[in-house]
Amino acid sequence: MKTTVTPFLMFEGKAEEAMTLYVSAIPDSKVVDIKRYGPEGPGAEGSIVVARFVLAGQPVFCIDSHVKHAFTFTPANSLFVTCASEEELDRIAAVLADGGQWLMPIGNYGFSRKFGWFNDRYGVSWQVNWE
Repeated sequence: MKTTVTPFLMFEGKAEEAMTLYVSAIPDSKVVDIKRYGPEGPGAEGSIVVARFVLAGQPVFCIDSHVKHAFTFTPANSLFVTCASEEELDRIAAVLADGGQWLMPIGNYGFSRKFGWFNDRYGVSWQVNWE
């Protein structure tokens, strides 16, 4: 087995909903597998122990934590999406930013022709870029 680095997203009950949204928005993405809690817990039955999915070739893990934590997602860590076209950027941003909060609205900031940064409705931070 080789050493790998994989983003890992911890949700509190919204992992499957978020994963489904991400896979629907990003081209060449899919859910690989899901392991769920059963009636014995310790998480809510049907919630995600661990799931693997792929976003445009990048493997990602996610879970539903049954433990409440004093922290959540922060923009200090984000998923950076380099888009194939301006139209793709607009579509991805429209889907993922819906119900979230813009940190940098889509625009030309001098380092790329079109860039935007937002937190989605689950608190995960995304940067979208078209060079």
